[in-house]
Amino acid sequence: MAIHGGASWLAAVSLSLLALALQGAAAETLVPAMFVFGDSTVDVGNNNFLERCNVSCKANYPHFGVDYIDQAPTGRFSNGYNLADQLAQLLGFAESPPPLLSLSNATSLISRMSTGISFAHVVSMAEQVRNFTNLARLWASGNDNRSSAADLLSQSLFFISTGSNDLFEYADIGPQNNDTELLQGLVASYAAYLKDLYSAGAKRFSVVSTSLVGCCPSQLAIAHDPSNPKGIDKYGCFAALNNLSGQLYPMFDAMLQGLSQELPGMNYSLVNSIKMAEWVFESPATPTYNFTVLDIACCGGGQFGADGCNSSAPLCPNRSNHLFWDDYHTTEAASRIAASMIFSDPTGLFVHPINVHQLVGGGAAATVDNTI
Repeated sequence: MAIHGGASWLAAVSLSLLALALQGAAAETLVPAMFVFGDSTVDVGNNNFLERCNVSCKANYPHFGVDYIDQAPTGRFSNGYNLADQLAQLLGFAESPPPLLSLSNATSLISRMSTGISFAHVVSMAEQVRNFTNLARLWASGNDNRSSAADLLSQSLFFISTGSNDLFEYADIGPQNNDTELLQGLVASYAAYLKDLYSAGAKRFSVVSTSLVGCCPSQLAIAHDPSNPKGIDKYGCFAALNNLSGQLYPMFDAMLQGLSQELPGMNYSLVNSIKMAEWVFESPATPTYNFTVLDIACCGGGQFGADGCNSSAPLCPNRSNHLFWDDYHTTEAASRIAASMIFSDPTGLFVHPINVHQLVGGGAAATVDNTI
């Protein structure tokens, strides 16, 4: 059963997304710079430089990067490009901006502010935002034309994907009665981070909500553990975890609407990752993709491939038909579809109130002929 109007509607949307995504890959970048914040889903190598980070939070060894340039592991938790890369390419960049920790001196850090930096990794969002605001202050103070620096930041895209780890950690503790307290705390923290970024010059925000995180192979293995099974939803996923994520989206939506009214010039595009996941789960084959494996990690052993990816783990031969790359992260093929939706969704189903193409001044979204 399709969730919104049948196969013909889905085919039309899918074809429109592909066409708009291809149009969006401009020779010139659509924004002067892109700044990335969040967790391992958008990390492009900051984890490589963290001494306190053990092998489980690094991705600098095979099979990671098996489909990246020269099959090189880079710190991306993917077989190739991740979501930040795919969106950056639609904006006209070669890939995601470089990881903050790869920029070894103050000169390189400051110079990269004009085109973008990725702050995403396992450290807290508070630290990521603090790193950016400190750099923005240094950059502005050393810039002969402070107004031009401010203009550049106001025209740049601030891409944020975080929150999943908070839900994973909360669920790991076990049954609790303070779900509302957790979610309200997350939303309040998120609002504070956005205000800090805005105060430093940010105006355009693309925010990715948490997805059906209970469907990750790691959480499937937990939910289906025969010694301690958990409640499952209609997708066979960890129901309690998906329920938390489902509650979080409307809270993010209300928070962003409030901030946009409070902060002059602020604009945003909120990604409904749950709707994206539901679309793929209920219609895994369309003219633009064909996911035949929705539950088992491409790289990893054990039940659902949830034992983690490493150089000795089993590796699937066809990464394009797997939704999940490892126990927590999606494949390059899945992130490409998500990036296309984020950039140019013409329906308003997956992003609200506008898509990223509109957010950066690309004009109105195309309409879909629902009669196709």
